Amino acid sequence: MFHPLPLYMGLRYVRARPGKFFVSFITWASLVGVCVGVAALIVILSVMNGFEAELRERLLSLSAQVRIGVAPAAAPQTAAPDWARAAQLARATPGVAAVAPYVELQALAVRQPEMLAVLLRGIDPAAAATVSELGQSITQGRLEDLTPGSGRVIIGAVIAERLGLTPGDPLTLLIPTVDASGAPTPRLREFTVAGVFEVGLQDHDATLVFAPLADVRALAPADTPAQGLRLRLHDVLAAPSVAARLRAVLPPAFEVRDWTQDNANYFRAIRIEKTMMSLILLLIVAVAAFNIVAMLVMVVTDKRTDIAIVRTFGAAPRSVMGIFITQGLVIGWLGVALGIGLGLALALHVDTIVPFLEHTFRFQIMDADVYYITAIPAEVHWGNIAVIAVAALSLTALATLYPALRAARTAPAEALRYE
Repeated sequence: MFHPLPLYMGLRYVRARPGKFFVSFITWASLVGVCVGVAALIVILSVMNGFEAELRERLLSLSAQVRIGVAPAAAPQTAAPDWARAAQLARATPGVAAVAPYVELQALAVRQPEMLAVLLRGIDPAAAATVSELGQSITQGRLEDLTPGSGRVIIGAVIAERLGLTPGDPLTLLIPTVDASGAPTPRLREFTVAGVFEVGLQDHDATLVFAPLADVRALAPADTPAQGLRLRLHDVLAAPSVAARLRAVLPPAFEVRDWTQDNANYFRAIRIEKTMMSLILLLIVAVAAFNIVAMLVMVVTDKRTDIAIVRTFGAAPRSVMGIFITQGLVIGWLGVALGIGLGLALALHVDTIVPFLEHTFRFQIMDADVYYITAIPAEVHWGNIAVIAVAALSLTALATLYPALRAARTAPAEALRYE
């Protein structure tokens, strides 16, 4: 049966009496500590979520969300894979929005006196526009200039800068191959730079060269399984499940990989950073919880007479525990609520707060000369908010147990002996 006494007295003890400045100070310090810790966790995780989403968007702007290639075990087979059938099965798979063929070759971009290792990717411009954002990333030239037999290429901005290339300049590509006897027989082909693209990611801007599909296919060695299909999905986060469905319907000669496998190292590093940052910032909440313990212990010591009187009137030890648990929970949970409110206010307005701080203090957090991303993004995940709130509430609840047990064990006769 619920008794209002523990709740009433717990709420009454939250407000320290005049003259109890130290207890009041620790109470406010505990509340502020919990608030700051929770707000810092929400803001930092939201910013890291924003950077993760920005990185994912840039990685997938030119990369395949799901790609179908030749399985390594099937490479020596003489029979060519049925790519038309594979494309038909892929389009019929739920979750697939578009399919486009491609051919990829490792090459050397040569322009005296410089050479760069690049990835030559042959594409069909019309189909490629449906599975990538190459058209929106081109800063010079047009995607439609990649017509079959034209000998034109579109290169990354970093490649153009390092080799000193502009649209209209010639570029020699060397394709390393070997003959039947194993002797190296490189193939050379001179292309014309038709355009430059920039997505703001070193992995793309410094390595990718796009050319017409037929031109690259003509350069590919006959024994090299360089052809494949690139897929775009309705939901990029559903890539693993879509890839699993494709593996079930495609013949064993095909290999299916999704972007979470191709870029596993990037996102594994981000997850580790987010986990470690969360643990470090959670220490702020833990320190505030220890302050709650110290504050409640002092209140229990100060209220020994009140506890003894309440016990004399028949209050059970459980009711005494409820008094101090209520006091600790009010302080801790109020701090959590304020922290969630402050953290959400900051996280949802990062795009306004950061420019204001940069303008006010005349500094730039993300220098454009150093970083590709110059604005600090933030993305609030409500699942993260729930986890933070539960963790903080649990810590503050645990902090009340020891002082409450100590209060419940107070002997009335011993406490009133010298009163």
